Amino acid sequence: MKTDSIFYKLFLTIPSSFFELIGISGNEAKNYKFTSREVKQLSFRMDGLFVPTNVNSDQPFYLVEVQFQPKEELYYRIFSELFLYLRQYQPTNPWRVVVIYPTRSVEREEAHQFGDILTLERVQRIYLDELAPINSLGVEIVKLVVEPEETAVDVAKSLVEKTQIQLTDAVRQENIIELIETIIVYKLPQKSREEIAAMFNLGDLKQTRFYQDAFADGQQIGEQRGEQRGREIGEDIGEQRGEQTGQQKAKQEAVARMVKLGLSLEVIAESLDLPLSVVQQIANSANNN
Repeated sequence: MKTDSIFYKLFLTIPSSFFELIGISGNEAKNYKFTSREVKQLSFRMDGLFVPTNVNSDQPFYLVEVQFQPKEELYYRIFSELFLYLRQYQPTNPWRVVVIYPTRSVEREEAHQFGDILTLERVQRIYLDELAPINSLGVEIVKLVVEPEETAVDVAKSLVEKTQIQLTDAVRQENIIELIETIIVYKLPQKSREEIAAMFNLGDLKQTRFYQDAFADGQQIGEQRGEQRGREIGEDIGEQRGEQTGQQKAKQEAVARMVKLGLSLEVIAESLDLPLSVVQQIANSANNN
């Protein structure tokens, strides 16, 4: 699962979830902006940064890293990027580092080089499978990422219901529900669209906008042939074309959203399993529109 983009979208939509995750009041989020910064000399981008909106305050800025695969060089990269960032931007706010792991077994401490640094209060490591229960929609969505497959769907249904109850803003509500569904699709890659829809009690997929568009194309072809069989064939063709068009549109929308999050084109290409040239083309097209 490409977890980093999922977490970044969650933190952008519900920034309070990050602060609740590290044991701070979610109200602190109003003092921060979630963004990314590029270190120009070496052309790399730090994708997860919570920076105080008041740069003259004593509030720290947070460098956030999400790591779900073992990486021996992770702390070498994190701290080299951090100190290069400090050198280039010289922020007045103190730094904090937060690394989010699914379990302790994924972490590679490299204690010989970083043991002392990792014990600092400035460095916080979160292990999702060890989190105590927290009455927070955002944190519960975070924990869904490591929820066992056999219970993930039921938990996701509950989160969708909570989202519909707790969030009154229609756009935020739609974004969060989409994020929950995305996590489930990643966790159950062997399931078809129809099976996923059935799990969420979405009913007939032809009632969704995606399949309504596909159905309309197919029905038009079928009616031109004037026979029931023609309509059935037309519907099948329409659904196939609609699915291809929908997949292409979904990729374009995903790239556009991740660009708005400030993610680098390289990270986007890796997250979506797309060639970098394709991501660049979609991003350029979105900027020109």
